[in-house]
Amino acid sequence: ERGLRNTRTKWEKKDPENGRYMWDFSVIKDLLMNPVYTGAIASQKKDYRFKIGTIGEKKPEDWIVVEGQHEPLIDRMSFDIVQNKLKSRQRPGQTNEISLFAGLIKCGECGKSLTVRYTNAKHPQQIYSCKTYNAFGKNHCTQHRIDYDTLYSHVLRKIRECARAALMDGKAVADRLTNTCEAEQREQREAMERSLTRDEERIEVLDKMVMRLYEDMIAGRISEQNFNTMLEKTQTEQTELKTKVSEGRKRLSDEVQLANDAKQWVEAIQEYANITELDAATLNRLIKEIVVHERIDEDKTRHISIEIHFNLKPIPEVEQVTA
Repeated sequence: ERGLRNTRTKWEKKDPENGRYMWDFSVIKDLLMNPVYTGAIASQKKDYRFKIGTIGEKKPEDWIVVEGQHEPLIDRMSFDIVQNKLKSRQRPGQTNEISLFAGLIKCGECGKSLTVRYTNAKHPQQIYSCKTYNAFGKNHCTQHRIDYDTLYSHVLRKIRECARAALMDGKAVADRLTNTCEAEQREQREAMERSLTRDEERIEVLDKMVMRLYEDMIAGRISEQNFNTMLEKTQTEQTELKTKVSEGRKRLSDEVQLANDAKQWVEAIQEYANITELDAATLNRLIKEIVVHERIDEDKTRHISIEIHFNLKPIPEVEQVTA
């Protein structure tokens, strides 16, 4: 069995007959992270270490994923939202309850999370402040302090405002979202274009290498065995690059999908025009992150601004709070 991973779960080890049917959180997480459910095919997920004989798991970003190969069970927008939520670490607070905004609220200056603390009053209140400030002090970042009630009321109001705007003129809102996304993604698209151009040039180089290898074998400069070894390595790289280029070109040309995502977002948020309270399900569905900025005047007056970034890059929403 040398060289093969032991993929049995802890449940299988305890109960070989029935353990394989018992799931724990890691199995659920693997299902949530599997792009196959979006209609894709994922390959190259394992890494074989030559001469060592062990198999290791590659990071998801190193997989080769080909989109649109079969009927999806979940739409891409929902899948991406789930991935972002899985990346955020949500830990219970002093009351052993996970804060409603855990994993969503960030510092606009240092980029770290705002962590929740509780006042020592008779009726403790939740206060958010910058993680960097809490750990290293004012020389590294400012406090970015904001209380839970202020944040809650602001987010609730903005969701209602966006929902009502979507109900009044959904097409106009969708067009604004699409235009905002295109502007924000322009730099990313240009960087992707440069990367794809380099990959296409590399594919051409590999094509020429294959021809030279064949000529060297015919001329007797390399053995057939060496030719086959080098050919396999070259063709593997070619296949990976061609898949990467194909997917990249598809993403660059997929203008319709962006418009569809905007339309889907408008339809989703319309349901919340009369929302009266927030819950984790609503926040996770609609909001990508909440960014808190802080500016301090010479007289020590603090100005807090709150940006809400919806899951599909939103109409920028900013509120000033003076303390």
